Amino acid sequence: MTDPRWLQWTRRIEAIARNGLTYTEGPFDRERYLELQRIVAEMTGAYTGTEPERILDLLTRDLASGYATPKVDVRGVVFRERGILLVREREDGLWTLPGGWADAGETPREAVEKEIREESGYQARAVKLLAVYDRDRHGPPPLRWPVYKMFVQCDLVGGEASHSIETEGVDFFAEEEIPPLSEGRVTPGQIRRMFEHLRNPSWAADFD
Repeated sequence: MTDPRWLQWTRRIEAIARNGLTYTEGPFDRERYLELQRIVAEMTGAYTGTEPERILDLLTRDLASGYATPKVDVRGVVFRERGILLVREREDGLWTLPGGWADAGETPREAVEKEIREESGYQARAVKLLAVYDRDRHGPPPLRWPVYKMFVQCDLVGGEASHSIETEGVDFFAEEEIPPLSEGRVTPGQIRRMFEHLRNPSWAADFD
């Protein structure tokens, strides 16, 4: 049984509000995100018979007091003529597999296909999970929260290379020609492992 539509909607709105409150530095935007949380509380209260004040209290509590779970980062692995698709980040000028945080309300397939489309311009279809890595075990610069990284092989089905608000370069690279990587997003060892999966299509997904 799937969740009712109202619950899916409120989860998505709450995710937008929480993400906004995490990253915004402007007082006016902060007020808007707080108002979205109040709307979520009113909607949820109307459907569940719970006092909106109680729901709002749950939504606005310090995250540290709740049950800590890893964030999910999805990365699309697209090959063409033995080259792997990489995008160059505007933030640091370095290269990575297209991807980013999965949004609430998205399936893993939807998340990775969307990230590829938005960051590279290409359309791709997710076909196989190659790896789920605990980010802390693979040597990138540390973050203040734990992260699980999902590497998903995708088939190229259309589109053309284009830049985005986050990326300023798109290209396919052979294994021996990988450019400098944004190692907080993907490491050289992970790229090598993706090529090993390409050469060994019967392998199961990596887990660690």
